[in-house]
Amino acid sequence: MSMKRTNVYADPEDLAIIKEAAKRRGISEAEIIRQGIHLAAMANRVWDEPLFSRTFPGPGRTLTKDEVRNVVADAAQRETGSGTAA
Repeated sequence: MSMKRTNVYADPEDLAIIKEAAKRRGISEAEIIRQGIHLAAMANRVWDEPLFSRTFPGPGRTLTKDEVRNVVADAAQRETGSGTAA
């Protein structure tokens, strides 16, 4: 992976924290800064597709709290193979 050099201004307190963390973790300060840049880039990325593009069949209305609770309980019982004793 090729990298490009850039200059940024940083708060001296932040740089001191990065220096301390790099020493403690045994990695370079530059690596910590690169990780931070990657996190910032991913947090601000605009995706081409929506996160939830699939739709699921339903009753065409919002379920009540009790209906949701019953559906989840039924699914959990099917998953574990347990049922209620009558």
